Amino acid sequence: MAYDMGYAAPSTSNFQDVDASVPMFNVERVSLQFSIAADFVAAEVANNVLILALSTGRILRIDLDSPADIDDIDLPKKPSEVGIIKRLFLDPSASHLIITTTLAENYYLHTQSRTPKALSRLKGVAIESISWNPSQPTASTREILVGAADGNIYEVYIEPSSEFYRREERYLKAVYKTSDGPVTGLWTDIVPGRADLRRVIIATPSAFLHFAGKVGRAGHEGSGSIFSRLFESESATVHEVSNVSTSAPSLIAVSPEMPDTPPSDHSNPERIFGWLTSQGVLHGKLYLSPDTSELGGKVLGDSKMLPRSSIPPSQTASGRARRSQDAVTSMILSQWHVLQLVEGRIVATNRLDDTVVLDQVVLEPGQSALGLVADIKKNTYWLFTTQEIFEVVITDESRDVWKIMLKAQQFESASQFAKTSAQKDAVATASGDYLVGKGQYMEAAAVYGRSTKPFEQVALTFIDKGEQDALRKYLLTKLSTLKKSSIMQRVMVATWLIELYMAKLNTLDDTITTKAELSESMNTAETKDQLSTIRREYQDFANKNKSDLDRKTVYEIVSSHGREEELLYFATVVNDYNYVLAYWVQRERWQDSLAVLKKQTDPDIFYKYSSVLMVHVPVDLVEIMMRQVNLDARKLIPAFLNYNNITKASLSQNQAVRYLLFEINQHQSTDAAIHNTLISIYASNSTTDESALLAYLEGQSMAHEQNYDADFALRLCIQHKRVQSCVHIYSSMGQYVQAVDLALKYDSVDLASNVADRSDTAPPLRKKLWLAIAKKVISQSSGIKTAIDFLRRVDLLRIEDLIPFFPDFVVIDDFKDEICAALEDYSRKIDALKLDMDGSEDTARHIKADIKALDQRYAIVEPGERCYVCGLPLLARQFFVFPCQHAFHGDCLARRVVELAGVARGRRIAEVQLEVSRGMGVGGKREGAMRELDALVGSACVLCSEMAVKIIDAPFINAADDREEWAL
Repeated sequence: MAYDMGYAAPSTSNFQDVDASVPMFNVERVSLQFSIAADFVAAEVANNVLILALSTGRILRIDLDSPADIDDIDLPKKPSEVGIIKRLFLDPSASHLIITTTLAENYYLHTQSRTPKALSRLKGVAIESISWNPSQPTASTREILVGAADGNIYEVYIEPSSEFYRREERYLKAVYKTSDGPVTGLWTDIVPGRADLRRVIIATPSAFLHFAGKVGRAGHEGSGSIFSRLFESESATVHEVSNVSTSAPSLIAVSPEMPDTPPSDHSNPERIFGWLTSQGVLHGKLYLSPDTSELGGKVLGDSKMLPRSSIPPSQTASGRARRSQDAVTSMILSQWHVLQLVEGRIVATNRLDDTVVLDQVVLEPGQSALGLVADIKKNTYWLFTTQEIFEVVITDESRDVWKIMLKAQQFESASQFAKTSAQKDAVATASGDYLVGKGQYMEAAAVYGRSTKPFEQVALTFIDKGEQDALRKYLLTKLSTLKKSSIMQRVMVATWLIELYMAKLNTLDDTITTKAELSESMNTAETKDQLSTIRREYQDFANKNKSDLDRKTVYEIVSSHGREEELLYFATVVNDYNYVLAYWVQRERWQDSLAVLKKQTDPDIFYKYSSVLMVHVPVDLVEIMMRQVNLDARKLIPAFLNYNNITKASLSQNQAVRYLLFEINQHQSTDAAIHNTLISIYASNSTTDESALLAYLEGQSMAHEQNYDADFALRLCIQHKRVQSCVHIYSSMGQYVQAVDLALKYDSVDLASNVADRSDTAPPLRKKLWLAIAKKVISQSSGIKTAIDFLRRVDLLRIEDLIPFFPDFVVIDDFKDEICAALEDYSRKIDALKLDMDGSEDTARHIKADIKALDQRYAIVEPGERCYVCGLPLLARQFFVFPCQHAFHGDCLARRVVELAGVARGRRIAEVQLEVSRGMGVGGKREGAMRELDALVGSACVLCSEMAVKIIDAPFINAADDREEWAL
């Protein structure tokens, strides 16, 4: 059976910023697109599921998200047997429904079932209230509490079963009994801290009982009670009312879940309870605390009564009030209001200030209402009559909460609920004025900073009161609220804050210096702690707001206060390392300068300060520069030369040399300026030892490099008389004569000998060099013997080469032995030449004999022998026979040679063949062409000469061959 219910689910968002002209509460009739013959007798809503019970015993289950489909469910027995449905109890998840009738028959219906099951253990129990399990299970109810009309409270565990003989209730146990009437309300929730802590609220017409404590552990598969321990071991916190009317309704309502609360969160501390009594509604917060001993007292101590007298009286036809006839029949809670059904009216009262925000007549005279119902999951509110359904639509319920909080001077809460900027500003301004009035300037500063109260007025207030700390806090807060586009305002406020920070730091320093106490509660040690706190606060401020500060202005302010540490910190924050380095350099604080330089990567800073730092801390500076990867060593050369001129350090300690060698050896620098600078430092050093310079020059030569300017290096070495280096440079330039002349000029015969003895020198040049050296040696020697000893060392010179260098008075007897030895050597060489000539003559004779024998060489060709290329008889036409006994036709061999020979040789063979075939030339010219062709073709065998290597990758079987001959 299906029905169509024309219903559109309203929005559940209650926290939108809606225009105040839109009514906060609006009662709308829901049109039913189906007709029923019976009246509604009970109704429940949970999780957007509507349950309607009819007087005929039928139950309608409607999913409000898709209201077109309606489940029509009948009780197993007729109303005449079990009674008319009296109450419906639907859990918050809409998974479990318990139905009770006027004859105390109770049934259970699961959301996935269409057949209610009788609860046999609860038969005869007139159920008045149910407390669902706070964990909201869906497969079973888990442990729930059932309140009866006789004052008994039962714990029951219901689980749907498909077995016919199995009861739905796993167990049923009476756990508590009240002494003053039926149990009209029950609520259970979990106390945070441990899973075994529970709170249970019980309501009767005259008493409100609050239990909190441990529960027992659940038995196996729900076989044991968990609430027995709670009721046996804990005593209740009780609130009683007197003069209770027996006819007045009593119930407990709990506010819905907050819209932004996750479904799994069952410990919402902001939920509110309401207890309806004949005197009014007692309401308060359901506080949650792991300390359950005082929980009940706190809940009831902070609760307040909304008296019945606060409800406006209804009006008669003549306009007169008739309060005595007003009766509250039902009550529910929204987030901020108490909704009561008073006769045919719905009255909504703000629970914060007891103001009535809605008093609307909904029902016609004589129309009967079933009551108000709240969907605590979806924040929807309903009124049911026997024939109609109304929805109480709430729009922006919290719109006026901020005003109420502000009026009650609960400024923090008011700020939370203020939505528009104007509302927030009103709260901030009022809060600041209140705090100033109480002398709480620091708190007022933070609040004023978020308000639009005139800046000058607030600032003058703190200045007049002498509250510089509060003024600083106000400016900080104000700066955080200023837009980025308000550049001028931000700069002025930030600059003022710098002034305040410096003044505060100086004040604290003065206090510490004089060892005076700021107040009775603050001693010098506390002042030092405060100084550190303010300094950190300043540093955080400078780091965060550096873009709002003008460098020059801040430098002037901080310098005027003499705050060196703060000055340098700001310069560091804004990356003005030039300023920091200049500051330390001017004060000759070299280690501080290096500490700043270590953190830099900007090459320009190194170039700018390298000259002065190289003079005073060269070792440390070079260490830092060697760790940099983006320095241009060329731009450091002035600093190195200045350092070299001033310090006059030895080469082993010279830091300029150290860095230049690092650039050359580690960074593989080939820059001539770098190399020339190194040579300049080497050459100009005061030491006479030129081994370092010579080692560098030799290293360049060994690497076959010359990255320095040879002319420049030569001039420097000559200027500083670095003879060995000059000689090496001359030699590397190939100017051996100049090298030897320079060495001899400085009487360095050994050095000149080394140059002359170079293996890469041409023999004539070597002889020339040695003659120059010999002339120097002879001119320096005191006798002939020295010259003769030198002659014996050199194999290029003879005694006749040296005779012109001897003085005229030298007689031949002084070196006659050397002349005789030379003559004997010449004689031996002549004899050796004769032997060589005789051998050459014999060789020529043998060659002539071999040539003559070649004319008589022959090869035997057998009849039937075939060409190794075409396979035809060899004697058919002109052929070639090689000593390897391979024979070929002339034309076959020519084709084969053309294929295997190079392009040039093949082309020449083709040209000569063309000349011979055309009969070009006669006589000797034709014969020459024939001989050239024979020489080109028959120079080597194509099968066993070097040409055969080119056919190593040729297949054995060609495409033209008969493959069957090769078949196995």
